[in-house]
Amino acid sequence: MAANPSRLAWLDVLRGIAAPAVALHHSAWTFVPAVWGVVDRRVDVGTWGVFVFFLVSGYIIPASLERRGDLRAFWTGRAFRLLPLLLAALALALLLAYAGVFETSPGLDRRPPPLVALANLTMLQELIGVPSVINVMWTLSYEMAFYLMTAGLFAVRQAHRSAPIAVVLAVAAVPLGLLMPGATINGGAGTVAVLMAVAVILVIVVTVTANGRLRTAAAVTGGLLGLALVILGSRIGAGQGLVIAAMMFAGTAVWRAEQGTLRPLWAVTALLTVLVCGVLVADEPAWAAAVLLAAGFFALAFRLRHRSFPRWLAHLGVISFSLYLLHPLLLRVVPNLPVFFLVLLVLGHVAYRLVEAPGQRLGRRLNAHLRRPRKNRVKSGLWPCGRRVRGGPAALIPVRRRGRVMSEAQDLHDPGRQGHEADVEGSSKMTAEQLREALARVGKGEDTQSAKAEAESDQ
Repeated sequence: MAANPSRLAWLDVLRGIAAPAVALHHSAWTFVPAVWGVVDRRVDVGTWGVFVFFLVSGYIIPASLERRGDLRAFWTGRAFRLLPLLLAALALALLLAYAGVFETSPGLDRRPPPLVALANLTMLQELIGVPSVINVMWTLSYEMAFYLMTAGLFAVRQAHRSAPIAVVLAVAAVPLGLLMPGATINGGAGTVAVLMAVAVILVIVVTVTANGRLRTAAAVTGGLLGLALVILGSRIGAGQGLVIAAMMFAGTAVWRAEQGTLRPLWAVTALLTVLVCGVLVADEPAWAAAVLLAAGFFALAFRLRHRSFPRWLAHLGVISFSLYLLHPLLLRVVPNLPVFFLVLLVLGHVAYRLVEAPGQRLGRRLNAHLRRPRKNRVKSGLWPCGRRVRGGPAALIPVRRRGRVMSEAQDLHDPGRQGHEADVEGSSKMTAEQLREALARVGKGEDTQSAKAEAESDQ
């Protein structure tokens, strides 16, 4: 046993058990189907594993977003966390399929390749009626919908309502499960699938690049799209789809209770409500048992979160995404179950070291660059457009633009335009002196709004 160096090591342990459990489910059906059939009739181990993942995501994703406090950094981090390995796995899957040792999901060859690429790269394929290239990717669609809903709630400062949201989603799952047992967005709705995928891409791009009300509107639109996709696009029906979303919000409620921002009774109530509704909408006993056991296992690990765990088990959690995404590619390549797990562990470790970890480091560097305060360009001798002028901006050197000479007050060095570029809201109502003072404070690294308030009070 190794000392627990991180308060979140227990989450790595959960993932380190859940990923091999999903791999065992699929590999046992491949190599020892008679034996595994007896087990699967009682407990769906694969569903158990993915529900553990859903609870872990619900616990950690909002924590990550609120720790950063920035939607741009959140989406950048998610992209560099998931897309590098996803691209590598999709390329390897298509290569193995071409070689005849991997079978993609049924019906994939009947859909237009651009639609398949768009749906799978946005990770929305499960919810827009497009087959997955790798069958286990269906869970990523629900993760993506949860990211969208979480970002939307964060944008309007309602993220703290995770417990009531979990309860509402779970309760709504029961009647909607009866009314909508299948996906409304079915496999033939190619146009709808394209529109949904493009809409989600647009709201994420606007959320990342815009500011102010436009960013908020884009994030809220994305949250509503995520909820709509879960209700209308779940291949397993609206009832079970909403239970998955509710389970993730229940995981968030547990995190909030641990942080002291939510009463533990509310978190317990949310989780129990999700479990009851999950049993009610289950289409088979094994699915219901998996949901109950996943919640119980998560609660046990949460209880033991301050204990020490073996390093190897925590490491399995670190490479769990590689284990999860790559294990279907080995089912027709290796000869038996022991060799399957041996090769999978090696492949997962290599994929993490060569693909996942470099992608995560690149994402962190990019986020650090985005968080870096802008330099005070007035003092550095740079005009806002990036041109270096001899003598610095203090020298009133005329600049020729569009065939006429403009003074410093008329050119891009105008304080009003600088205030707009620095995202100082309400800069048009400030005096020139107030704007110069605010810009000077922003150049020293202060937040734009606090710099604006202090400049107005000083003047």
